[in-house]
Amino acid sequence: MPEEPSPAPLPARRDPYAALRYPEFRALAFGAFLVSCGLLIQEVALSYEIYRVTHDPLSLGLIGLVEAVPFITLALFGGHLADRREKRGIIRSAIGVMFAGSLVIALLSLPSLRARLAPGVWLLGAYGLIALVGFARGFYSPAAASLRAFLVPREVYGNLATWWSTFFQTGAILAPVSAGFLYAYAGLSATLLIVVCMCAGALFLIAFVKPRPVAVNPGAGNLWASLGEGISYVFGTRIVLYAMSLDMFSVLFGGVVALLPVFADDILMVGPEGLGVLRAAPAIGALLTVVWCAYHPPLARPWRNLLLAVLGFGLATLVFALSKLFWLSFAALFATGAFDSISVVIRNTVMQSIPPDHLRGRVQAVNSIFISSSNELGAFESGLAAKLLGTVPSVVAGAAVTCGVVVWMWRRSKTLFTVRL
Repeated sequence: MPEEPSPAPLPARRDPYAALRYPEFRALAFGAFLVSCGLLIQEVALSYEIYRVTHDPLSLGLIGLVEAVPFITLALFGGHLADRREKRGIIRSAIGVMFAGSLVIALLSLPSLRARLAPGVWLLGAYGLIALVGFARGFYSPAAASLRAFLVPREVYGNLATWWSTFFQTGAILAPVSAGFLYAYAGLSATLLIVVCMCAGALFLIAFVKPRPVAVNPGAGNLWASLGEGISYVFGTRIVLYAMSLDMFSVLFGGVVALLPVFADDILMVGPEGLGVLRAAPAIGALLTVVWCAYHPPLARPWRNLLLAVLGFGLATLVFALSKLFWLSFAALFATGAFDSISVVIRNTVMQSIPPDHLRGRVQAVNSIFISSSNELGAFESGLAAKLLGTVPSVVAGAAVTCGVVVWMWRRSKTLFTVRL
């Protein structure tokens, strides 16, 4: 059994800062903040540079594809390892791989070295780094998601999910704005070197988390049996499966993040600085909303609230697709982040509260695959649809599909309206 965290100074149930009172959770959360913030800065800078070189929306979609394929391929095995091995060591190894890859692409982006390379060689290196990040995330994501549940008592899980989202969304605000201005005024290579420093900082913080004993289920020692057990649990638990599916299909078709360089350059004409602001808009909405959720958790009627949040996400995406004004586009993206954060808080609480300890890593791995399918494969779908249909029509169609998914899911899941967390 995992060792019990030390008692919190204040009663957990009524304390909106309960999870933050555990030092190891703070260290893990700040480390994850640096990782997510650094990778997002890297993604924004590389995506803008790739589009500047190619002027092809499909090249932006390929960013999602080359990250998703290694991640999806390895995530289940990563979840198996997270349930069988010491989780902190897995996290440190994965961040170490990200550090090494980020350092290589930063060096390849130095003007003196890049001038000697053909454009195709640099593009190949950029896509190779993105694939390496996907590989590392296949191990990092399930291990980090599983470990955090061992750092606080069960009654704090809802608060943990809220603050974990807060750290993530804060990074999602700061990172794209920073990336846009760093790219514009310091250049690509300096921006990428900052990412290297952030990975190093994350490695330092993770050292403050103690190793936890491994909770092993003796009945599933074989690799394939172990993976099958995790998949069977997900598909046999309706609220877990439906929460994952709702998020996956809505973001897969309704996400617009991958196409923001096209909107910034060709439709709104606001340049890299404007791109950074647009990328930050969903995170600003999300951060304000998750802070509100810390005081007013949306868990009394979770399934109803989840459906309404995803419907709002789809409608806000439709407004963004039709907007020609920068402020209206910003407001629409702000709203997508606000609605999505409600979905994230509910879904994270479900994933922390319902699966048993010995299955949590594998369940989180399946959840990570669903998330990656919606985000990275959704980015590829967005780029391909924009190539075939045009940028604005493709986003309109995606928003319509998202709203349709909510209606379809509502009709299939009426029994879940009685679930309470």
